[in-house]
Amino acid sequence: MPPLDPERPWSLVVPVKRLERAKSRLAGAAELPRGELALAVACDTVMAAVAAERVGAVFAVTEDGRAAAALSALGARVVGDEPGTGLNPALEYGAAEAERAHPSWGRCALSADLPALRPGELDDVLALAQGAEQSFLSDTPGVGTTLYAARPGARFAPAFEGGSRWRHLAGGAAELDGSAAPSLRRDVDTPADLREAVLLGVGPHTAKLLADAGW
Repeated sequence: MPPLDPERPWSLVVPVKRLERAKSRLAGAAELPRGELALAVACDTVMAAVAAERVGAVFAVTEDGRAAAALSALGARVVGDEPGTGLNPALEYGAAEAERAHPSWGRCALSADLPALRPGELDDVLALAQGAEQSFLSDTPGVGTTLYAARPGARFAPAFEGGSRWRHLAGGAAELDGSAAPSLRRDVDTPADLREAVLLGVGPHTAKLLADAGW
């Protein structure tokens, strides 16, 4: 495997849906504006990722104009014109752009649904990812995936959505130990997920939206 750039070894690719289609499983929390919540969560995710020491660049893959403007203001490079054929093709599209920009860096797909993300926890998991050509971190229930990483020169083959933990294992990716990174495993799809993230401590964008909604 080619060596990682010792200074800034990872490009992160964060996919963000069009806001009007986001967070449909939060319909049970009627007092929360789902599009606004999706944007706030993505902003907190990207803000934490940009602050991580092992992250050299964050590429936000989105076709949503408001999300693009907000994430760009936080330091992300926005990648538009995505293929429009699903999450994994969008990640591959963003990763190809990241590889063209920084060929000596690893590429890492990161869920945009991590409002409690801590930069230090992300750094620790990325340090573990240096030891494998492909690796991933499962979500809190151990069914899905919140992070997938590929070292320079390795095949980038994300298999997100649904029971993605088993697909990543079947594809030969190494499962990373996330026991010390709860904020990186707690993605938010349901009201119960959001309550757990609040207990961990959400970022300022999500915290403000929840406070304004009286939630």
